[in-house]
Amino acid sequence: MGEIVTSSETMKDVGGSSTIKCPMLNNTNYTVWSIRMKLALEVHKVWEVIEGEDITDEDKKVKAEKNSMAKALLFQSIPEAMILQLGGLDTAKKVWEAIKARHVGAERVKEARLQTLMSDFDRLRMKDDETIDDFSGKLSEISSKSSALGVIIEEPKLVKKFLSSIPRKKYIHMVASLEQMLDLNKTSYEDIIGRMKAYEKRICHVPSSR
Repeated sequence: MGEIVTSSETMKDVGGSSTIKCPMLNNTNYTVWSIRMKLALEVHKVWEVIEGEDITDEDKKVKAEKNSMAKALLFQSIPEAMILQLGGLDTAKKVWEAIKARHVGAERVKEARLQTLMSDFDRLRMKDDETIDDFSGKLSEISSKSSALGVIIEEPKLVKKFLSSIPRKKYIHMVASLEQMLDLNKTSYEDIIGRMKAYEKRICHVPSSR
């Protein structure tokens, strides 16, 4: 969506800036969005209608103008589907609280899922009867799920987790060789997996998956 450009007359009354581009809310950025959106509303001097400050009768016209401005800014910053759901709410405060209620709950669910994923990641170990493909696939799946929830597991962490979690007795010579030969902070996860698969096929006689 484009920028909201307000008329100079309206902004003279409510004390805001002439132009602002609002952040767009999505499924994973509520916390950052709320910080940026509060600042945008404060710049336009309409945050007070979200806080629900008391206002005198003679200021009702100004309050109505501020409420309209705040709603306009909020509706610029949320997806169209949410606009359709919240369009019937009559105050910016109700819109803000409805958005918060939905996403704070979602954030808590996301945090719980991330904690579970990270626990699974920490506990995961390769079984003696698993192949490199099997185990690397499990780590990649956890990494993908974590990324989808907004947290990226960096490649060095994946590499070190993989090498520390495979059976040492079976792969100790190759692991030691890789640790001496490569800078694990700069080696890609796919590179390590490729080297380990080649070693597995050569030494452990694992048939090709192709």
